[in-house]
Amino acid sequence: MSTKNPIPERLKEARSRIGLSQRTLGILVGFDPASASSRMNHYEKGRHVPDIDTLRRMADELNVPLNYLFCDDQKTAELALLISKMTESEQISLIELLKESLISNNNGKR
Repeated sequence: MSTKNPIPERLKEARSRIGLSQRTLGILVGFDPASASSRMNHYEKGRHVPDIDTLRRMADELNVPLNYLFCDDQKTAELALLISKMTESEQISLIELLKESLISNNNGKR
């Protein structure tokens, strides 16, 4: 398991995807305009880690679920994005489908 903090990479990826500058995102989450770019740069470089409330505000502005920022790999991050766009009933159906698939795969391996 990797010990690398995934937050810097996810922040930069999500911010770039929607075309926001570091400064703009910083201002949107409530940082002083004079330091917004610098603070975001420190977060994206992994020099500092935002607190959970700041991460929530960033996730909201970036239109990603909070758990996306913690995903260790690209596949998991992409799944988090896709699942967050589903309705609650679609999410429940997906959970049931995955459970059924795992049960049937595990039964075949016994």
